[in-house]
Amino acid sequence: MSEPVMKMVHNCATNESYVEEIVGEELEQLLASQAEGQVRAEAEAAAHAEREAARVAGQDKLKALGLTDEEIAALVG
Repeated sequence: MSEPVMKMVHNCATNESYVEEIVGEELEQLLASQAEGQVRAEAEAAAHAEREAARVAGQDKLKALGLTDEEIAALVG
């Protein structure tokens, strides 16, 4: 059995705080949100890798045309 997931609860009316276990629907929502965040992070990392690969390929093509690194930097910023 995995370790229970806990949360801090603060009652503003009484100014009391306590820790309780997250269970049921609230736990399901938390786990779904964490899974969604992981999928989003992986998609962003893949998109970044694709953009970087395209950038490098573009620079390589410009070098193949005879441009220097300085000329390439002036063109692409």
